[in-house]
Amino acid sequence: MPHESLPFTVSLDLALGGPGACPKSAFEGAMADAERALGWLAAQQKTNAIELLGVPSRRDDLAAANAIVESYCKDTSDVAVLGIGGSSLGGQALKALEPANRTGPRVIFHDNPDPQSWQRALSNFDLKTARFIVISKSGGTAETLMQALTAADAIEKAGGGKYLKYHFAIVTEPKKSPLRDFAQAIGAPILDHPTGVGGRYSVLTIVGALPALLMGLDVVALREGAQSVLDKALSEPGRNVPAVQGAALHHALAKEGRMRETVLWAYADKLATLSGWWRQLWAESLGKDGKGSTPVGAVGPVDQHSQLQLFRDGPGAAMFTLITTHTRGQGPVAPVERASALGLQYLAGKPMGDLVDAEARATAQTLSRNGRPVRQIHLPTIDERSVGALMMHFMLETILMGRLMGVDPFDQPGVEEGKVLARQYLDEQT
Repeated sequence: MPHESLPFTVSLDLALGGPGACPKSAFEGAMADAERALGWLAAQQKTNAIELLGVPSRRDDLAAANAIVESYCKDTSDVAVLGIGGSSLGGQALKALEPANRTGPRVIFHDNPDPQSWQRALSNFDLKTARFIVISKSGGTAETLMQALTAADAIEKAGGGKYLKYHFAIVTEPKKSPLRDFAQAIGAPILDHPTGVGGRYSVLTIVGALPALLMGLDVVALREGAQSVLDKALSEPGRNVPAVQGAALHHALAKEGRMRETVLWAYADKLATLSGWWRQLWAESLGKDGKGSTPVGAVGPVDQHSQLQLFRDGPGAAMFTLITTHTRGQGPVAPVERASALGLQYLAGKPMGDLVDAEARATAQTLSRNGRPVRQIHLPTIDERSVGALMMHFMLETILMGRLMGVDPFDQPGVEEGKVLARQYLDEQT
């Protein structure tokens, strides 16, 4: 099922045909429901009820971000992005697109507040030339605030207290919060986090755009790719829309009792970090009311060796999405004479990319032949436009799936409960 207007193609052939495929009758029933869900989404878009859908067309928010980027690229050794969950995972996924020959400061992400790792990082920074971007939608994220406060303390102890405002830039909602109070107290610049876009959906907003600009990425192309997916979804019949097809396939398999896990298997290192962002998107949006499926990330040939045995012969209640890119003819070539002398004629004269291409096709067929439904997504080129499109595809698919499941894909009550308990335990320690 090609989609020529998009920077990727999608095939459901192995998911709807072959041993163990989703029954076509179940898929068609789910597709009818998914098309109605798309109609709901289109109505939301017309009334601007879902702020996310307006983000790809925005350009006004990039001017303030570029001003920070311009100042941050002067006399700066490192830019540490402090955030957790949706405030960090999108930027981390985009970092894989960073140009190899980029000049400027190193951009690094510190999300998990491991005390030893963070202490080591603070010790290794040149605190005269390091900068910190602090991202928290609510402005009250404990982990991020702990990092920001201890970073400021380290700078002050190193004698840079009067220069704190030059070391920090803040992204948070335009309301009173501890993080906004911190920024105002030191005079640091503040960029407004969109109030209607949750963290896991925020990669296309200033949350992902600011780090992306610092990494030399084309944020306009990123958003244009996302817009191409949104335009197709809102202008064509649902059965022509990959996100609608994907939601229908997941829902049909779930109703058949065959969707305890959904596996995203990327055959390119540049897409390896995408799975971390996607896992949060899927899990936090849909794991509610006893419903949902566990998202699992896998990478290329390496997980053929570590996971394929389970995926092929294990319980089998999973769907697989394999993401590939054009690798044939690319990479170093195995020398003919030496490979042949070792009895490796099948490798002789072959580029490494041919091996990866063959293994991706073999994995898809192996899973399908053993009763596992497989969806295939192919990105001819991995760049800002194609990744922006892929991210919007997965966000739309998740929203539509929530609609089909009867859960709110935008809230996260379980996460909020954990935050309350963590603060209670901290109070008890005083």
